[in-house]
Amino acid sequence: MVQSSSEVGSVPTEPEGRTTERALSLPQSTALIMGSIIGVGIFSLPYALASYGPISLVAMGLATVGAVALALMFAVMSRRLPAAGGPYAYARSGFGNAAGFVNAWSYWITAWAGNAAIVVGWVYYVEHFLNKDGAVGWSILIALVGLWIPAVINLTGVRAMGSVQVWTTVLKFIPLAIMSTVGLFFIKAGNFTPWNLSGDSSLSAIGGAMAIALFSYLGVETAAVAAAKVRDPERNVPKATIYGTLASAIVYLLSMVAVFGIVPASQLAMDVNKASYSVAANSIVGGGSWAGDLVALAVIVSGIGALNGWTMICAEMPLAAAKDGLFPARFGSLSRRRVPAFGIIASTALASVAVVISYLGTSGSTVFTTLVLMTGITAAVPYAFSALVQIKWRWRDSHPVHTPRFAFDVSVAVVALIFSVAFIYYSRNTSDLWYVVWGPFLMAGGAFVVGIPVYLAQRHWMTKPAPVPEYR
Repeated sequence: MVQSSSEVGSVPTEPEGRTTERALSLPQSTALIMGSIIGVGIFSLPYALASYGPISLVAMGLATVGAVALALMFAVMSRRLPAAGGPYAYARSGFGNAAGFVNAWSYWITAWAGNAAIVVGWVYYVEHFLNKDGAVGWSILIALVGLWIPAVINLTGVRAMGSVQVWTTVLKFIPLAIMSTVGLFFIKAGNFTPWNLSGDSSLSAIGGAMAIALFSYLGVETAAVAAAKVRDPERNVPKATIYGTLASAIVYLLSMVAVFGIVPASQLAMDVNKASYSVAANSIVGGGSWAGDLVALAVIVSGIGALNGWTMICAEMPLAAAKDGLFPARFGSLSRRRVPAFGIIASTALASVAVVISYLGTSGSTVFTTLVLMTGITAAVPYAFSALVQIKWRWRDSHPVHTPRFAFDVSVAVVALIFSVAFIYYSRNTSDLWYVVWGPFLMAGGAFVVGIPVYLAQRHWMTKPAPVPEYR
């Protein structure tokens, strides 16, 4: 039974005169994109990818192609349908409420599980100063503090969140900019050999490394997800998506080349070198620890910024879905600060549980990579659906009238779809233990199963998707 939003059981409408504030400008929206993409994922990647060797740089390049394709696709789709929820809204409009729920649920898992992965990588750099012996109990405590500080910031309101996002984005960009320029002059060609350390074929190594590398690009869609918070979304969301993704991609690729060229992969794989960029910075200055300490401090700030942005996204997707009746109404209610407090708290609590389970179940880089691969799976689902929706929409348009644009849009969507499927296929851990190998799929599958009773409970309150606007 499909009901209108005015019927009983739907999310209450905003009080008159108190609409959700559109507080994010173009610079702040771009900072949201860059702040969400550039978290601690890139700073932890060399350690996570070291077991594959320098061949990981090829995987990073391919992941960049996929990320740019996704950014171009979301820029076009958000201009056509600047609706809160981004990929969720597209899937719902294209394939109905059932597909909409699957995508909203999958992306929500991506958001809070991604926060768990971000904070684990963030702990690597905090432990550059504290808990240097890596005691698990203290690592968990540090991670929980890292999760709940951004939650408190988000609970104070959108403007506070936006201000924090801009300043942390500026600070986090500095070490990447230095590494991607100055660092290139300290590369030693010998550090790029042996090229493949995985013991598998080059194709398998590239695929496995690419699945991990995707995590560093999660966030290309965040401006679309938060469209309800962006001023003039039809104009600013596409621009922020393109600007933020391209700027991130440039410093990503150059800085990764620098780190692998400065520090041998065998050293990057050591637990004592989890803070890879700090190790590379110390090598550049010829020893000592002051350069690495400064980088570690910048990464700690970067992590708070990424967690700050993703904590908002954790609540924005359920908020959009709740307003359409697909998620419980509690997710759609706003606090006196005009923020979805229930979604913020619930998502942070789930991320906290994921962190504790991961630390108690495994150790070392496997904690990070398991969470990373899990989020890769759950992110690739809405990415793939969005690509299918774009193909469907453009095919139904009068494409002979816009043949060049039609060809471009469909080609970009096809590339995004191929990369999404590849990310799912390669999202397996490397281990002799089957439950570690398939851990990302087991965790993602368990999270999906929990969504079944939620869907069954909500299906009678789901509103009908609005017609898709004309292509422009």
